[in-house]
Amino acid sequence: MIILGIDPGLCITGWGVINYDGFHLRYLKHGTIITKSTDNIGERLNSIYRNITDIVEYYCPNEVAIEEVFVNNNPLSSLKLGMARGAAICSVSVMGLTVSEYKPNTIKKAVVGVGHASKEQISAMVQKLLNCPMVVKDAADALAIAICHAHYNNQRKWINDYASKGQY
Repeated sequence: MIILGIDPGLCITGWGVINYDGFHLRYLKHGTIITKSTDNIGERLNSIYRNITDIVEYYCPNEVAIEEVFVNNNPLSSLKLGMARGAAICSVSVMGLTVSEYKPNTIKKAVVGVGHASKEQISAMVQKLLNCPMVVKDAADALAIAICHAHYNNQRKWINDYASKGQY
């Protein structure tokens, strides 16, 4: 199963693609989508939308995961983050994919083992788990989201299989 993880942001949206066979995680690619603060909001959201569309078309993920919005102290920042998330979610939804959402603490626990891990700890664990080159923070977060989805999705599948056999 190919999983696309997305760490949304209006200035920088990180993305990461992994392959998960139920037992092993394998790194495929990562990157960032950077928008110019001098561009108008429509152009920036369109850039996120188009780039995510290109990534989905190229890597053909089976599943997509994205970080949930957290309420920031600055309402304008939260609003901009929500718009970036919306552009990314729309992009994959138009292509027929569903999006799973994860809270930041859930992602950190799945990758590092603690819910308040630093960006450096996340990056180091992503690099170790995927045996991949050094990853910048936004792309590392996106790969962490994909890893989190692989773990939780596998757990959900196991529980559903177990329950469907009446062995619960």
